[in-house]
Amino acid sequence: MQGLIPTDFLLPPTGLILLAAAGAWLTLWHPRVGLGIAMIVATSLLYLAALPAVSARMMEDVEIAVPDNPDFAAARAIVVLGGGVHRGDGEMVPDTLGLWSLQRVYFGAQAYRRLRLKVAVSGGLVGGAHVSEASLMKAALEQDFAVPVSWAEDGSRTTWENARNTAELLKPLGIGTIVLVTHAWHLRRAMWAFERAGLHAVPWPTPRTYDDTDRLDDYVPSTGALLDSYHALHEAIGLAYYRLRY
Repeated sequence: MQGLIPTDFLLPPTGLILLAAAGAWLTLWHPRVGLGIAMIVATSLLYLAALPAVSARMMEDVEIAVPDNPDFAAARAIVVLGGGVHRGDGEMVPDTLGLWSLQRVYFGAQAYRRLRLKVAVSGGLVGGAHVSEASLMKAALEQDFAVPVSWAEDGSRTTWENARNTAELLKPLGIGTIVLVTHAWHLRRAMWAFERAGLHAVPWPTPRTYDDTDRLDDYVPSTGALLDSYHALHEAIGLAYYRLRY
């Protein structure tokens, strides 16, 4: 999200740690207010964000429930979005796809096996990487999954740029409907961006994070739940920002 302050400063755990630190400093001048912020507000919010019972409901709000039998009849291409790169040293250790990118490549290969549509991958240089997400995804799809890649859009660094740049590639070819492959928690913002850029996006069914099963350990804090809370808030803030900007 270019042009916006780094979202990590607004999201758990970073945002809440900074809030606790601010409260601790405030105790030097206003002890009761500072302790209230640091010990009650920040720690309580951090505890809630780390509860699976809370993060699951947050994920429910941002994830899209894809129909069991989505209609792919009008689709002319499959678009797989990048999800991060493990950065190498540029010499002996090469850049490799991050976990989210690898999962999306797998889902993209599944979509190709079923639909036999041409495939586009989208993702530029992110996080100081030496190789673009698109280049790495193209190599993985072709070499590891035997899936030909027709287009590699390697100039984007945000979801909006994924959509805009891919639309610039595909629309001149008469392609107006695509199958969009990304994570369920990312689909709502990604689909909005692609529709805004002029491509109708049909979501590929990817596993949802949200689980409505009620278990005792849903009320025990976990790092996984904290990560889910991060994703949910990141997507909610990101979509609101996109709607205001684009």
